[in-house]
Amino acid sequence: MAIEIKKGNALSAINFTSLIDVVFLLLIFFLVASRFAEEDRQLEVRLPNASEAKPLTDRPREIIVNIDDGGNYFVGDSKMTLDEVDLALRQATANNPAHQTVNIRADKRVGFEAVVLVLNLCKRHAIENYSIDTR
Repeated sequence: MAIEIKKGNALSAINFTSLIDVVFLLLIFFLVASRFAEEDRQLEVRLPNASEAKPLTDRPREIIVNIDDGGNYFVGDSKMTLDEVDLALRQATANNPAHQTVNIRADKRVGFEAVVLVLNLCKRHAIENYSIDTR
């Protein structure tokens, strides 16, 4: 004996009216909120000048330390001693205390001790985001 199953039509009668109302309310909210954000910048306000003002942090800049096959250190285009690299990293962390990155690129013929010295400088200045580039 065959059993007859009655299929309901509940899914075909879903009411989307309340969902559309919510979407329109969200759209209106974001349009009004963005309008207020623009008006804050358009007010005529004369801001005072500060002679010693500078941003809290500089734009994050990646420092690349190159080590050639002779064990010479290069930051940017300039040849530096290890003390000068130390000073450059100190200045970089003063400008970007939380976001400074360092890439270390060493020639494959250089001793690993030269790389470890730069890694120690990174740790000394609390630079956590460093990497050793390889091919």
